[in-house]
Amino acid sequence: MIEGVRNNPVKSFIDDRGFLTQVLPEGEESFQVKRIYSTGNFSKGVIRGFHKHKREKKAFFVPSGVAKFVAVDDRKDSKTYKEINTFILSPLNPSVLTVPTGVYTGWMSLQNDTVVIGMSSEVFDKDNPDDERLDPHAYGDVWKVKDR
Repeated sequence: MIEGVRNNPVKSFIDDRGFLTQVLPEGEESFQVKRIYSTGNFSKGVIRGFHKHKREKKAFFVPSGVAKFVAVDDRKDSKTYKEINTFILSPLNPSVLTVPTGVYTGWMSLQNDTVVIGMSSEVFDKDNPDDERLDPHAYGDVWKVKDR
C-alpha cells in the first residue's frame, strides 16, 4: 500500500426508512476539510486523472455508482515511490479514500451516472494553482478491468 494512502471503511445504518452513511466519522484525523465538491461521469469508462497536489490533501467518497481509483506515489523520498494501487469505491461497500500530497490519483466510472464526492484540505485558488496533471495513460493500461 502506498505510504499515507488509506481506504477506510465507513459505517452505514439501514432500517425500514432507508439508510445513513457516515462519510467522515468522529475522530477521523486525516485533515481539516476546507472544500467539498461533487463530480460525476454520465457514462461508464470515462477517466478523470491523473493529477497530484503539492499542498492539498484529498479524500474521496462514492455515494452513487462504482469508481475505480488509481493512485501512484510520485514522492521521491517515499518508501513506496512509483508504487501503483487501485481501489474500487462504491456504496455497496462504503469507504473513504484519503490521499496525501505528492500522490497522483485518477478515477474511472465502472457504472453509468457515477458520482464522486471530493473533500479537500485547501480552498481552490485559480491564481496559485496547486496541481500537476498527466495523461491518464501515463502509467500504462491501469484502467483496464482484467478478467479473473
